[in-house]
Amino acid sequence: MNPALLIRLRPTTPWRIGPDTGARDQAVSIFHSDALYSALCSSFEQLGLLEEWFNATAQPHTEPAVRFSSCFPWQRGHLYAPPPAGLWPPPAANPTAASKVRWKGATLVPTSVIAGLVKGEQPSEEQWTVDGHSSCLIPGNSRSSTGPFRFVQRSSAAVDRVTGGQIEPHRVTCVQYAPASGLWCAAQFSNPITYAVWAPKLQAAFRLLADTGLGGLRSRGFGRFRNPDFQPGLLPELLFGSALPPAGNAYWLLSLFSPADTDTVEWTAGDYLLTRRTGRVGASQGGGQQKLASRMVAEGSVLLAGQPPLGAVRDVAPPGCPHPVYRSGYAVALPIPWPVTA
Repeated sequence: MNPALLIRLRPTTPWRIGPDTGARDQAVSIFHSDALYSALCSSFEQLGLLEEWFNATAQPHTEPAVRFSSCFPWQRGHLYAPPPAGLWPPPAANPTAASKVRWKGATLVPTSVIAGLVKGEQPSEEQWTVDGHSSCLIPGNSRSSTGPFRFVQRSSAAVDRVTGGQIEPHRVTCVQYAPASGLWCAAQFSNPITYAVWAPKLQAAFRLLADTGLGGLRSRGFGRFRNPDFQPGLLPELLFGSALPPAGNAYWLLSLFSPADTDTVEWTAGDYLLTRRTGRVGASQGGGQQKLASRMVAEGSVLLAGQPPLGAVRDVAPPGCPHPVYRSGYAVALPIPWPVTA
């Protein structure tokens, strides 16, 4: 297993994480891996390392030096993630009795529960409950009995100062994080040498992003976070505290995934969901133009493949853009046991 870096972000302001539709009155809880890659590109540009970064991560037909998971919530000692599709919700322990926990209502689950799922263990109804606001599975004996975040609305108004002060009031939905909560992501390196080269540079890039912010409405102060926490190790041990049981050819995605030509995914099997990704160019030249849309495999999907999925980076620059605009679709995926069907 290649070296990895677990990164915990501790927000100091609300975050604007918009949905794929772009609707201002909606927000989502996952900051996707392609958006994180774009933000890091902007950070490396300010650090004077953009060309070196592209050479390491945006070359076609080669494995990237670093690949990233999406950003998911954490709270106190629990890291949350979308559970493997097909294994969630867990089957009822007693089919004839009503369950105390509406497992299906949880879209984000602690990795400790996921570790039990892949081992075939049933989560205890006495220990867990579903937080209706965040759709997170939280400890049932939690002192506050609240999840790591809430969706809240902020009022704003667009003022046209050119034509005489016309005003358009509107509301924007954002994510407000609870105390001792935030977001986590993982950087996975291709080998120990790339870890030694890029881990310090990534830490500098994330510290710069702490000041400039992630997500939307950064000019209004949204998306800020304290100095990140970095924890090196192997990805299964960072997420679960130990290695997962032996697995076959099933891979649980922790990032968005755009398949490369060399990937051998069995698209007629597994359990996966597609999402449509767009966005706008944020560079100093060509900024504001809408990127070309892409369909990508969503986090939490389980893919069956003959070898670990790699993924690809795509140039999604709109026509006339003076430079390439890369959307990262590299896979951060863990092999998990998967039931064999006849």
